Amino acid sequence: MTNNSVDDRRRFSRINFNAYAHLRACSGEVTYLQCDVIDISLNGLLISRPKQWESTIDDEYNVDLVLDNAQILIKMHCRVVHVTSDCVGFQCQQLDIDSMTHLRKLLLLNLGDESLAERELSALIEQD
Repeated sequence: MTNNSVDDRRRFSRINFNAYAHLRACSGEVTYLQCDVIDISLNGLLISRPKQWESTIDDEYNVDLVLDNAQILIKMHCRVVHVTSDCVGFQCQQLDIDSMTHLRKLLLLNLGDESLAERELSALIEQD
C-alpha cells in the first residue's frame, strides 16, 4: 500500500504537536508518564515509544494529553492500534465533551478551516 492510499483513506487530519501525555493501562498495571506526542487527531494520537514499552495491539489505556503548561487536559480512553520501534499509535475509543471541545479548537487553530474541522467532527460521530 502506498502512502497516497493511506492518506486517501485517512478521515481525520493529523496535527504535528509538541506536547506530552500520561498513559495508564486500563488493567492498572502499567503507567507511562510524560510521553512525547508526535501528532494528534480527533480519532487518536501517535507518541514516541517509551523505553520500557511492553503493551501490545488492542491493549487499552487512559490517556491524558497535557496542553498549555497543564492548563488544559484532554482525556481519552484509547486502544493501541500499532507499535513500531519508534512510536505507538492509539485510536480514541471515548472522549468526554470538554476534551472533544478542546481537541476541536486545537484542530481548528491548526487547520485554519472551520468547515474541514466540522466535517471531521461529523465523521467521528458517524463512526460510533
